[in-house]
Amino acid sequence: MRILIYGGGAVGLGIASCLLRFGDWVDIVAREKTIGALKRDGLVRTGIFGDYSANPDEFGSYSSLEDLPEESYDYVLVCTKSHDSLEAAKDLLSRTTLLGDVGKIVLFQNGWGNAEIFAARFPKERVYSARVITGFQRPKPNVVEVTVHADSIHIGSLFGNDLAFMEPLSRSIDQGGIPCQVVPNVERDLWAKMLYNCALNPLGAIFNVRYGVLGECTYTRSIMEEVIKEIFVVMGAHGYNTHWDSADDYISAFYELLLPPTQEHESSTLQDLRARKTTEIEALSGAIIRLGENANIPTPYNFMLYKMVKFLEGRNFREGGT
Repeated sequence: MRILIYGGGAVGLGIASCLLRFGDWVDIVAREKTIGALKRDGLVRTGIFGDYSANPDEFGSYSSLEDLPEESYDYVLVCTKSHDSLEAAKDLLSRTTLLGDVGKIVLFQNGWGNAEIFAARFPKERVYSARVITGFQRPKPNVVEVTVHADSIHIGSLFGNDLAFMEPLSRSIDQGGIPCQVVPNVERDLWAKMLYNCALNPLGAIFNVRYGVLGECTYTRSIMEEVIKEIFVVMGAHGYNTHWDSADDYISAFYELLLPPTQEHESSTLQDLRARKTTEIEALSGAIIRLGENANIPTPYNFMLYKMVKFLEGRNFREGGT
């Protein structure tokens, strides 16, 4: 298969490594610094799923869609940060030949609302979503480390699309080194991840600590539990579902099953703040706030954490961040 990775951050390079290892042809579109390192040193994956490397001539590296060969792809995997979704959709739309007659877009992104952005610009039957709760870090521009893994990657559709189209992609990722499967209701998985990320990411960034530290303290536990309760109310108002019927059921699973495997992980929000980058808080706590406002539901705990992360983000930029 021919697969385009749009976004060469840690997730994009991690997924690319699986596809290359399986034997698919992969083109990567990323920032110039990343592309320069990939062209010079190839792609390297380390971490809990073992080491793998691909030489520069085993895949394509491009800093712009304009530089791509005039060929279509079976899949375009969007691996950008959620705050870049709109620009990514517009950019991909400018190259109408990318998807050909049957190509599909698969969103490997955090947060809620990304699929709607793409479905507003592409036919819904071409837009799929992936839930990723594997931890990736990028110590060098061309190196990705798999640090933690809580569950297999799940791929599905929020629009009732034919899931048979996702089976070849899922098989490539799975046999390339990271467990992956196609699921019938990815909405439930995405909301499970929203609950997890909204509880942990902002607090981990604000206090500059690993996930496990948050679970050890009574004070942070109480904040996370209120965040989770707010999200369940918002979900119910909009008719969304996840794998647990109540906030209490989720909270029990959160402490007993979900948090322990990732207790050593640092949130992507914290990593972004350290790197003086824009965080994905708009698609996490921000999305909950907006959904709450639409249903006239207050979300004070999510709102508080959102404002605190925005303060830290703004301070970075005031101090010269990019």
